[in-house]
This record gives sequence, structure tokens and C-alpha cells, in this order.
Amino acid sequence: MKVAVVGATGLVGTKMLEVLAERGFPVTELIPVASEKSVGKDVFWGGKSWKVVDMNTAIDLRPTFALFSAGGGTSLEWAPKFAAVGTVVIDNSSAWRMDPSKKLVVPEINGHVITTQDKIIANPNCSTIQMVMVLKPLHDRYKVKRVVVSTYQSVTGTGKKAVDQLMNERAGIEGEMAYKYHIDMNLIPQIDVFQENGYTKEEMKMVLETKKIMEDDSILVSPTCVRVPVMGGHSESCNIEFEQQPDLNEVKKLLGSFPGITIVDNPAAQEYPMPFIHAQNKDDVFVGRIRLDETNPHAINCWIVSDNLRKGAATNAVQIAEFLITNLKS
Repeated sequence: MKVAVVGATGLVGTKMLEVLAERGFPVTELIPVASEKSVGKDVFWGGKSWKVVDMNTAIDLRPTFALFSAGGGTSLEWAPKFAAVGTVVIDNSSAWRMDPSKKLVVPEINGHVITTQDKIIANPNCSTIQMVMVLKPLHDRYKVKRVVVSTYQSVTGTGKKAVDQLMNERAGIEGEMAYKYHIDMNLIPQIDVFQENGYTKEEMKMVLETKKIMEDDSILVSPTCVRVPVMGGHSESCNIEFEQQPDLNEVKKLLGSFPGITIVDNPAAQEYPMPFIHAQNKDDVFVGRIRLDETNPHAINCWIVSDNLRKGAATNAVQIAEFLITNLKS
């Protein structure tokens, strides 16, 4: 099985390679793909070195899967060319997510929508993934009406340039800026560009992608997305309102039994999920601070944490490929 990783030298691409190795994905030939400046470099994976190649070379090799993490413009241009030779593209950018002809997939939630005809499959936004993982088992039982969510998103979501900015600022070093503003010791209440409605593109991703993944246009999402000087993962404070009145013990049982969720929720011992301490380099979505909303008998509050480079990106992409191998025959 030939597997191309497009954007193999970036933060998410590197994480994809790690996840493929950790999960024992059946790769017979790795095809690392990157920009022209990286072509010819060596990527060490699976006990051997693989040469970075360009897009056309990768397409000529006709990989079974191509995991894309190279930006929306690259995906729009090149994903159809891979698909044309029979490759299944799993794309981590926002390019195809809201295309009605493309599936937007979190395998634990809506893997059933994938068919053998799907050659370009979209990987959702990192913040959306961790939220819908918590919403799904609760929606099936109580039906979610509305979610008010505030995110606390790691600099790793922006990429290496942002990580470098944070570490440079922390060390008192002048360097290239990924953000308009200082990020160390600061919060920036803007992720991506503002839209006409006053929300950012990142916030609208959460609104629209949730409806598509959950297959329910009636779910309302009111988001505020914030960049924080944190490594290890994204965190979210969620107020979830249901049509039916929730039972707190049942809520915890439903979440605890859902695949890919780990509950860390023991207030008496000051135990709750934290990105750097609990989520970093883990594939699960962690949830805690689970409590009834005392102002609304039909709502709960909770705190959701996940490694945005893993379940929020690389792991989910690999899981889509695993789902295809396990459940579909071409």
C-alpha cells in the first residue's frame, strides 16, 4: 500500500508520519511530498529514509491514499489530480469541507457516510472535531438544541512560525511574527479572518461543520475562538442545551462509554483536563468539569481538551483511512 503524505515536513505532516507508525498502518511505500525547496531531502520513517518528491512524481506513483496537510490552495489544485488516478485523498485543509459533494468525516460519528466512490474526503477543523466527539453520544440521547462554546486554542494550530514566535518572545528574542500581536502572556480573540457577520472564519467553521458532521441542521452553535500561549492542545468551554432534560450520571456514563473519549472529572481532587498535562501526544478527547447548568434545567456545562495536531488533524485523517480499509471494499 502506497501512502503519500503531502506537506510531510510541516507540523501536521510530521504528526501524520508519527501516527501512521504508531498505529501500524500497513504502508508498503511511503511517498513524502513537500514544496520544491524540500524536494530531495530525506524523511526517516519506518526504519529507513524516504526521499521527498514533488506533486507530479507522487501522482505518477499512484498512491492508495494521499494525506494532505499543505493548505487550502494546494488542496484545491492538486487533490483532484490525485483523485483522477484513483488515489483516495484525505484533506486536512478547509478547501473541501463544505462542498456538498464531499464527505466531512469523524469516523466515530459519521464514518457510515463514506462510500467507495469518495475520492476526496475532508478532515474537519480541529476545534470542531473535539466538540462533536462530546456532542454525538449526548445528541443521540437528549438531542442537542444549542451550544455556546469558547475556545482556547494552542499556537500549534497556526503552525511552526507561531510556535517559534511564542518561544522567541518567551526567551526575549526578536523574530518573525506569525500574529499581528505579541502572544506570550497574552490572548488574541481572533482566529482566521473576520466575516461580514462579525464572526471569524474559524468560528463559522464550527457552526457549519457541526451541522454537516452531525447530520442535523437544527443544531445551533454560538462560538468565540481565542488564541492562547499554550502548547499541547486546544481547550473548549461548552454550554450544551438539549431538548430533553439531562441526567448528570447518565451524561457521564454516555461520555465515558463513547470510543475516543476519556473523562477526567474529579473536582474534589482538583482533577480536570489540561492540554499540556493530559492531551499532548494523546489521541483521545478529554472531558471534565461536567455539571448541570443551574440557570437552565435542559443544559450542561463541560470542559473539552484535545491535542489539535493528533485527533484534531493527523489521527483523525489516519482513522479515516483505517475505516476505509476495514469497512469498504473497492
